[in-house]
Amino acid sequence: MTIDGTSIDAPRTRVPQGTLYRGSIGMWSWVLHRITGVAIYFFLLVHILDTALVRLSPEAYNAVIGTYKTPLMNLGEIALVGAIVFHAFNGLRIILIDFWSKGPKYQRAMFWVVLVLWAVAIAGFLPRQLMNLVADFN
Repeated sequence: MTIDGTSIDAPRTRVPQGTLYRGSIGMWSWVLHRITGVAIYFFLLVHILDTALVRLSPEAYNAVIGTYKTPLMNLGEIALVGAIVFHAFNGLRIILIDFWSKGPKYQRAMFWVVLVLWAVAIAGFLPRQLMNLVADFN
């Protein structure tokens, strides 16, 4: 660009690098938190609807509950518990980020703590649930 024959360089716009959520762990924890939240919401919706069947027709309720006793639904229960546990621990992480002054600084480390706590909790749940899964095949 020139003004009165003198050349002036256009100011460069600075692209933010390494922001808190731009493509890093913070963004992926945000995505997983939203996905698990929506999955839990739909589970609760289905749970309320199938429980409401008791008042309408106990036979229909028993039929629906009978369909839940399959290996596929057992795997779904494992996924549901995994989603709930992750959502709970990550929710605590988000609270710390929001209300602790050093939360944003340690958000990456807290995400790894969330994953470790999630793995420990699931490791405690999984053996019993896998025994149920094996029993469903028999």
